[in-house]
Amino acid sequence: MTTTDVHNPADGSVLTTLTLLDAEAVDDAVARARTAQRAWARLAPAGRGEAMRAFSGVVRAHVEELAALEVANSGHPIGQARWEAGHVADVLTYYAAAPERLFGRQIPVAGGVDLTFAEPIGVVGVITPWNFPMTIASWGFAPALAAGNAVLVKPAEWTPLTTIRLGELASEAGLPAGLLQVLPGKGSVLGERLVTHPGVGKVVFTGSTTTGARVMAAAAPTITNVTLELGGKSANVVFADADLERAAATAPYGVFDNAGQDCCARSRILVQESAYERFMELLEPAVAGVRVGDPGDETTEMGPLVSAPHLAKVASYVPDDAPVAFRGSAPDGPGYWFAPTVLTPSSRTDRTVVEEIFGPVVTVQRFRDEADAIALANDTAYGLSGSIWTRDVSRAMRVARAVEAGNLSVNSHASVRYSTPFGGFKQSGIGRELGPDAPFAFTETKNVFLAVEDGPGSNQHSLAVEDGPGSNQQRVLVEEDPASEESA
Repeated sequence: MTTTDVHNPADGSVLTTLTLLDAEAVDDAVARARTAQRAWARLAPAGRGEAMRAFSGVVRAHVEELAALEVANSGHPIGQARWEAGHVADVLTYYAAAPERLFGRQIPVAGGVDLTFAEPIGVVGVITPWNFPMTIASWGFAPALAAGNAVLVKPAEWTPLTTIRLGELASEAGLPAGLLQVLPGKGSVLGERLVTHPGVGKVVFTGSTTTGARVMAAAAPTITNVTLELGGKSANVVFADADLERAAATAPYGVFDNAGQDCCARSRILVQESAYERFMELLEPAVAGVRVGDPGDETTEMGPLVSAPHLAKVASYVPDDAPVAFRGSAPDGPGYWFAPTVLTPSSRTDRTVVEEIFGPVVTVQRFRDEADAIALANDTAYGLSGSIWTRDVSRAMRVARAVEAGNLSVNSHASVRYSTPFGGFKQSGIGRELGPDAPFAFTETKNVFLAVEDGPGSNQHSLAVEDGPGSNQQRVLVEEDPASEESA
């Protein structure tokens, strides 16, 4: 039996020792999920919606419990964690309306009626990251359940506790046994089996681009459908005509939210050279003002990094001779703390500019004009998110259309909502999550043609076309010509 210690990142203490499941547990879970899914899919759409609203209500009743658990396991500030727990309830409520709106189409064809149906895939695997355990799990399981699927969730090894609790709350809310299962385990063991299991029809993975590529390769032999939400190196583009005070005041929160452990973090600030000096003057006090500390304190804005190995990785990008412009503050003592840090690398190809650091480290670079800003923003393998700051609406639209990223915001850093599509360009992923169309990503389109015979008194007859061997040619219907009948 394999176990792992789950730590509190604020002080390094052990919260609990968790038993990790093995590959055989996936086989058992898939069998239970297949049974539950068949019954769930037969349930009337309104019944599925009602069950999801009940689940949402139970989650909302446990917001404080879930938030406290996330503070302890992930080091998220309590205000952020409370919002995340409420967000899970909101996502469930939003998709509870979807079962009755999974519309097919009627397509005009000759000889009958053609219909399409959105059929559930069956069993869906959701592999979640450690940075936003609750919210990202709900982005997968809520629309998948709405579409009539069963869901197996594998949480990250470092931060599994809130996801495990959500699985228990689903049962308390009355969801059928086996419909939503949370399976803690190693990615190399349990995750690998989940991706390659022939009974799993789709896998949703959120994590690094490197691991995402391995997931995609592992899914290929069974032609398993995948949605991948991967890394990012997003740009925060500040033009000289922007509201510099507001742009500088909000920039730290565009990158240091969740201690920079956010795939949408605006970790590259690009400033037009004529405004660069003034922007940096305004940015320094804004960075110093970020409140870093005890995640249980209501006033804390940024907590610790998630683990000791991750702290070491982030620190490796800021050696003693790094071009540090200025830093914020962070607690001393136990825990995985790293102060908000602003770098001004001289090279546009410096590793801090190119690689995803996934911590509270941001680079600031100059650009000349609009064309240079677009080229610099796009000079990355990633394309997930970003921000554009300007008072010129036409420029905002031009740049937004030119930047190769899936989720952009203008004069804001809020580009992700559960009611709008989310996903990336290039190596930031494949497919889209969230938004009104998300449940369709968990369905297969089935096309059904229903032949309709001519009734008595019909003024149509079939134009006979002799089919060749193996032909699937349709009959062509033409209107009768009374004149032709008379002439006969």
